[in-house]
Amino acid sequence: MVVNISHPHPQFRLGLISMPWALFNRPSIQLGALKGYLSQTEPDMQVSCLHPYLGLAKILGLDLYREISQDVWLCEGIYAGLLFPGQCEVLRGFLGKRLKHCKAAGTLSIEDLWQKVDAHLQQWLARQDWGQFELVGFSVCFNQLLASLLAAKQLKALQPQLPIVFGGSSCVAEMGSSLLATFPWLDYVVHGEGEMPLVNLCQVLAGRQTALVPQVLSRNPQANKEAFTGCQFKALSELPTPDYDDYFHDLRREFSGEPFVPELPVEFSRGCWWGKCTFCNLNLQWHGYRGKSAVQMEREVLSLSERHGCLDFSFTDNVLPDRDAPTFFATMASGKKDFRFFAEIRVNQRGETLKTYRQGGLVAVQAGIESLSQGLLERMRKGATVMENLILMKDSVALGIRLDGNLITGFPQSTEAEVQETLANLDFVLPFTPLTAASFFLGHGCEVASKPSDYGIRAIVQHPHNRRLFPPQMLQGLTLLINDYRGDRAHQRRLWQPVVKKIRDWQRFHQARPSPAHLVPLLSYRDAGNLLIIRQELPEQATLHHRLRGTSRAIYLACETGVELDALARLFPTLGREKLVTFLEELAAKRLLFAQGTRYLALAVHTGKGL
Repeated sequence: MVVNISHPHPQFRLGLISMPWALFNRPSIQLGALKGYLSQTEPDMQVSCLHPYLGLAKILGLDLYREISQDVWLCEGIYAGLLFPGQCEVLRGFLGKRLKHCKAAGTLSIEDLWQKVDAHLQQWLARQDWGQFELVGFSVCFNQLLASLLAAKQLKALQPQLPIVFGGSSCVAEMGSSLLATFPWLDYVVHGEGEMPLVNLCQVLAGRQTALVPQVLSRNPQANKEAFTGCQFKALSELPTPDYDDYFHDLRREFSGEPFVPELPVEFSRGCWWGKCTFCNLNLQWHGYRGKSAVQMEREVLSLSERHGCLDFSFTDNVLPDRDAPTFFATMASGKKDFRFFAEIRVNQRGETLKTYRQGGLVAVQAGIESLSQGLLERMRKGATVMENLILMKDSVALGIRLDGNLITGFPQSTEAEVQETLANLDFVLPFTPLTAASFFLGHGCEVASKPSDYGIRAIVQHPHNRRLFPPQMLQGLTLLINDYRGDRAHQRRLWQPVVKKIRDWQRFHQARPSPAHLVPLLSYRDAGNLLIIRQELPEQATLHHRLRGTSRAIYLACETGVELDALARLFPTLGREKLVTFLEELAAKRLLFAQGTRYLALAVHTGKGL
């Protein structure tokens, strides 16, 4: 039922919490955005943001915390063992094996880790004045579900009358309702965009409104749900700059001597303007795509930098907006501050566009590569070609941008031919930053899950790792982000093993390069006007040097950004089409050139006079 509270304070007091394993060097943008909006629209409300993940990072050490935060199952499993003691026997070996991959763990056992994490939570809970709040909310995103459930349960035991609300990407639609039905210590769940529904919930609890909007799920089955669809901003211009003051207050309390300079998250847009990838479930909480103007984004970055003394920013967007991002980065390039940015981009944001981004401070990107097979890219509906993926990988090396990208293995109904195509194309991307092999998982709400029969899926089942985390009877009623399926899973795992191995070899090759050799691209060229010298490093071979003169040089340079055979034939009419193709095939055989259909791409990066 809706909890009515008599307020001893003149202001409604709201506590917002972000649990481990949020990245310790970043404030929570979810909490910052909520506080910024609530402070602007509800001046009679006092909002306090709490960041217990900072304290845990201090106890475990920054390196170990960082390593754990990169393993979703280790993150969730640690708190699962504390929330469900009956699962400890199942979890002990499973988590112990994963902990061994954390170099900073040393001789630390999973039992030691449980003890440290539990002690931190108890101390943190005891340190807070929970009686000051009329409502406490948890932002529950990736890697935070079990930690939030455990903290909420223990908080409810301390303050039985204190309402608790969950929100975030792990609480959307069926996931949120299943959490509410399964865990009795939760009172409300907000699904979808959180700012306006949270205001509504606070106003109901304060007695200023009588009914909850549909985006707020309540334990009371008789709760009156108003027909209200305006719980999402039509334009992000309505959002103020995020408020990160509480994070920096917590940071000063937990750490002294500034062991790191925080990287501030900002959002240029919500949703995804492409929105067609069949495996993606990252946008369940948004309806449509909305972005901020370049002017608003510039204002936020300058304001946050001035207030907190930071120069590093991370865009939380699923993808940078095509329209306003170039203007924003051009403005940043014209300024005098040495800003550095991280962002997720699509492969169409390459070439001159990416160069503009780099000039404006974009030094690291996450790119949606996903596949080096054209058939798979089309079935994933990526809207890109293999060659476009390679151009982006090449451009990132040429511009000095760190690129993180995944190559999805085991996509349902992948064929032997697609795997062989991937293996062959891995030879051509060898000079570029290695991708990470990411085994396909069935995300709740993605198109593959919505149309399983189209992908040869006979049944959707709980992920086997979730069966380790949750008691069996409880798991039956839960809808979670990561699922598994019955179909060709085992076949796909065997089929893709050669790709996984080749990616591992690719990563080792790059890691083994002696410093400062890593500053020189593995495949590069220098131009003398009538002579091109291409330098090529290959595994377990002496460095090769290829010399191209005259017409050969001109042809190679004509392929620098990708060119059609017909265009090349028009550029070099005296050579003849047959000789031209023969020369291009010779370059491709040496992995100096990539061909897709009748389109050709020179792979070497121009180092110029500086390298």
